[in-house]
Amino acid sequence: MQIPKDRHIKFGRAKFKIKITNNMNLEDKVAIITGASAGIGAATVKALLKHGMKVVGFARRKELIENLVKNHNGKVFARCVDLTKPQEILDGFDWVTKNVGPIHVLINNAGISKDAPILTGNLEDWKQIMDTNFMSIAIGCKAAVKIMREHLIDGYIININSVLGYYDIQEPSLTMYTSSKYALRVMTENIRLELAKIGSNIRITNLAPGLVKTDIFETAFGINISNAVYENLPFIFSEDIADTITYLLSTPPRVNISEMLVVPTGEISKKLNLY
Repeated sequence: MQIPKDRHIKFGRAKFKIKITNNMNLEDKVAIITGASAGIGAATVKALLKHGMKVVGFARRKELIENLVKNHNGKVFARCVDLTKPQEILDGFDWVTKNVGPIHVLINNAGISKDAPILTGNLEDWKQIMDTNFMSIAIGCKAAVKIMREHLIDGYIININSVLGYYDIQEPSLTMYTSSKYALRVMTENIRLELAKIGSNIRITNLAPGLVKTDIFETAFGINISNAVYENLPFIFSEDIADTITYLLSTPPRVNISEMLVVPTGEISKKLNLY
């Protein structure tokens, strides 16, 4: 395929030079994926490996990342990182830069849910949800942008959100989870604006899946509720979101898809009726 050269375009008397660049070449580029041990994170590790990337997974279950792919040609790295602890996050980014290379892609995927209503919930559950679903992403974005700018990398950040950051399903047990997702949606757009104001070509996307078949409901509410949810509602798979991520990374550098919702066909906003 022939690469087009830069070209000049005239608008009236004004003359502009437009620089034409290729889509991001992912071969041997470094990606960090949080929550990489299962679900969307694990599927994304496998998807990015197929494109030749060096993939670093952050999770508390390091051994699960290491066992995801047998023949990865030394391109999978696992770090035990507790995302509720800011210094561990920063140390993780520092380790990646020194041992793997400067980051090109950050997938902020880690997220948790708990039975955490406001009136009867407890502070520790609230704090764990917000630290994981919101604060860790803010810290990760700041660290990634700093590294990318220091190494003159026009990278890409994808924050995995949820459709619950767009509409309220009126389930009190999910109030704090939903609040974290609304906050993440606002923060992601404002990071995009901050980057634009400083003239950076780093891109950022708020990627919001609908119901995905993972273990999040089982972990938060138990197997019975998890089974009921997936038996009664349409859902998609982690691989569908991993494919969406690779699509986003394939878009031209001039394109920043700031928000994307990916939902199961037939999904509607409704109460879950968990109890």
